[in-house]
Amino acid sequence: MSRKTMDCREAPSESNCSLTITGEEDEVLRAAVEHAISVHGEKDSPELREMIRGSLKDEGSSVGAPIRNPEPVQPGIH
Repeated sequence: MSRKTMDCREAPSESNCSLTITGEEDEVLRAAVEHAISVHGEKDSPELREMIRGSLKDEGSSVGAPIRNPEPVQPGIH
């Protein structure tokens, strides 16, 4: 079974959540559902699970995901 990734940055969110979850599909689905309920106030339902399952990507394929509120880089500080 290939590893899957769920990236909150790819979903509309008022909280600008930046969580990324990677693992086996069943692990990611379970963790993403728990996250959606506890952090984003979603209700557990078959529709939520299917929406999340449909948004899973193969590990490494979420290149170019938008980054929200990046920290400014200060010259000379690494």
